[in-house]
Amino acid sequence: MRKLASFQRIKALEPIEGADSIEKATVLGWQLVVKKGEFNTGDLVIYCEIDSLLPDRPEFAFLKPRGMRIRTIRLRGQISQGICLPLTLLPDHIDPQEDLDLTEILGIIKYEAPIPAYLSGKVKGKFPSFIPKTDETRVQVLQKVLDKYQGVSCYISEKLDGSSATYFLKDGEFGVCSRNMELYEDNENSLWKVARGISRIN
Repeated sequence: MRKLASFQRIKALEPIEGADSIEKATVLGWQLVVKKGEFNTGDLVIYCEIDSLLPDRPEFAFLKPRGMRIRTIRLRGQISQGICLPLTLLPDHIDPQEDLDLTEILGIIKYEAPIPAYLSGKVKGKFPSFIPKTDETRVQVLQKVLDKYQGVSCYISEKLDGSSATYFLKDGEFGVCSRNMELYEDNENSLWKVARGISRIN
């Protein structure tokens, strides 16, 4: 599961031209807008990444107009990716340790865009438990890894937008899955069309 919320430190604070009440903060490799004077450089905060979907609770009521979702926005010309929250939102028994995953503690889930009908298909069941689900970690949260391997030759790949699909053959049964579900065979479903095309090639 992706770490959507965690304890992180504010690495830097910088003014935003023409803005009196907000400033730019750097957390991990992200830049975001915070209220001026609310945090100091070096402060430990609760940081929520973009695509975090926060629960509908009173302390997060300010996010209701945005559908409780954290997304990339622009304020006074400054890109803001993520949100910093004060530690006071957490129960007293939580020990604030940098990098500690707070996703489940805060009841945060990942926002998933609605799946178009031609991809969603007829659901057969949940994603099979015997297949590990994959997710790409954003480079902005890998600063420690980048520092560790600085100067080391590496192979760079690029993640492209597209539709997640998983195909499996287990105990003689062939299956097709979308990102989160196993799908019945369907003549109109694009993922099954790909599967039939591959089988004809083979």
